[in-house]
Amino acid sequence: MVRISVDTGTCVGAAQCVLAAEELFDQDDDGIVTLLNANPEGEAVKAARVAAESCPSRSITLHED
Repeated sequence: MVRISVDTGTCVGAAQCVLAAEELFDQDDDGIVTLLNANPEGEAVKAARVAAESCPSRSITLHED
């Protein structure tokens, strides 16, 4: 099982997470990451990994439970 957490305090609004996994991430009016689904399954786990790896501020963390 994978759980996602985000650090909105370090997010720079690059939107790489949204491009990689729009089913998991969005941005608020200020461009800061919003987590839509903290517990992805199946193919969404792969997308979450891509999003975390592509985040320039490393604001996305995947927790392997």
